[in-house]
Amino acid sequence: MAAPRGGKRANAGRPKGSTTKRKREVAQRAAAAGLTPIEVMLKAMREHASKKEWDEAAKFAQMAAPYIHPRLQAIQHTGREGGPIEVADMSRNDLARRILHMLRGEQ
Repeated sequence: MAAPRGGKRANAGRPKGSTTKRKREVAQRAAAAGLTPIEVMLKAMREHASKKEWDEAAKFAQMAAPYIHPRLQAIQHTGREGGPIEVADMSRNDLARRILHMLRGEQ
């Protein structure tokens, strides 16, 4: 009996994140010429800003922002076992004693 054809196979296909030779060549040529997309956007933004064309400058700034400033992720802090965070007032001595116990691996 012949093996089945097609279908999903483990480790088959192009690895994630890999680029084609053509895409790599284009990116290298653009970088060598100083024409990366971010550089073009920043240059256009600066030119419009210098002419006080703020709406146009803002459009280019908005396009360039994801390349320069990472988007902040929402995170949630919790205490032990998902409960609320405990806040306690303690003296310096109590705090030092607690830190010492933690450093020694005592709870």
